[in-house]
Amino acid sequence: MLRVTDVFKSFDGPDGKLPILKGISLTAEAGETVALTGESGSGKSTLLHLVGGLDQPDAGSIEVDGQDISALDDAGRAAMRRNKIGVVFQQFNLIPSLTVASNIAFQARLAGREDKAWSDDLAARMGLSDQLSKYPEQLSGGQQQRVAIARTLAARPSLLLADEPTGNLDEATADAVMDLMLELAAETNATLMMVTHSERLAGRLGRRLHLRAGQIT
Repeated sequence: MLRVTDVFKSFDGPDGKLPILKGISLTAEAGETVALTGESGSGKSTLLHLVGGLDQPDAGSIEVDGQDISALDDAGRAAMRRNKIGVVFQQFNLIPSLTVASNIAFQARLAGREDKAWSDDLAARMGLSDQLSKYPEQLSGGQQQRVAIARTLAARPSLLLADEPTGNLDEATADAVMDLMLELAAETNATLMMVTHSERLAGRLGRRLHLRAGQIT
């Protein structure tokens, strides 16, 4: 499902180019769950953004389901995110003018895979059934995070990428969200890759990759 080959990425800094990723290579099979761990600044989120087609590497290739997304233009990468890749950000990125129900359905609707029964089931399992007619500004931060996660899962992505998805949740809710993401991966044979600082949550995934100074150690 995922093959990253010799990927480099740097950003402009005050003293020139600042290297972030230094020749990253990894693979993940369909249905595999992978934790990305490492200190802040080690390149975890940068790698996740590249795999999600949100940015392009300076060198190397990233294949998702046999297609090199690093060679696609903006429209091609957007189509991959719409049809195959789901990303849960640290930021909620909810649409303020849409209700909770419409926010949850939004990504699945774009992909042509809207399933109201599945969306309602996700809302129930996220504890959001009584919030569906509300708007994001009426929710707590933890509730907004649960809406964002439900929105991503509603589209049933083949590759699910999550950047600290439970950072705004209490431990019990974080465990429930992890249960749901792992269940979805198992039910649909999706690949799950998650950035986390939590040793406890990382231990629930099948494999762990640790980044240090832009390399896998």
